[in-house]
Amino acid sequence: MNGSFAVLLVGLAGLVAVAGVVIAVIAVRNSKRQRPPAPTGPVDPFRQVEEDADALRGDPRKLAPGDIVEIRGVSYGVRGSLHFQEGDYRWAEHLLDDAAGTKRWISVEEDPDLELVLWTEVRGATVTPGAPSIDFDGRRYASDESGSARFTAVGTTGLNPNGTIRYHDYCAPDDARLSFESYGGAGWEVGRGERLHRAEVQIYRQSRESS
Repeated sequence: MNGSFAVLLVGLAGLVAVAGVVIAVIAVRNSKRQRPPAPTGPVDPFRQVEEDADALRGDPRKLAPGDIVEIRGVSYGVRGSLHFQEGDYRWAEHLLDDAAGTKRWISVEEDPDLELVLWTEVRGATVTPGAPSIDFDGRRYASDESGSARFTAVGTTGLNPNGTIRYHDYCAPDDARLSFESYGGAGWEVGRGERLHRAEVQIYRQSRESS
């Protein structure tokens, strides 16, 4: 075997080795691409629906003063927000700027699913909470829940930055709501509530560092 032939064989062997390495790398990459994703455990379909709605219509849990909320085609500015805590349970209420001067607010809570309620103040109401049921404005409301909580206030709410609230909520058979709230031991404020479908609420958040 002459020298040039030996060199040729060594060169061919080297090319074969390099080709083998390239084929192996491609095979490993393809196997990774084709490998199915690892299971992540049970998925809550209702949570996925809520996340999709939040991505499309804005997340109500992140509402803050200065945001714009469109409810059933009517736009409101968020003037102030109240964040409540009763034990481990938390919820929020956001005071809306109503052009007609009517006090309205939207409550946001998860129990466990997201629940949105539009509230309107009932001025001059003489009813008080405590009874198992209340007849008011053509409906009979049954006692739903009551208790007390602490709150923190941001923006314009007419309340101190921190305080306490007593509440008593009632619900009618058609899901209409009646709420009684007393801040810091003051008299009862009465509100009539309408449950909102997620598709009825569109949120436009303003630019903030917390966004």
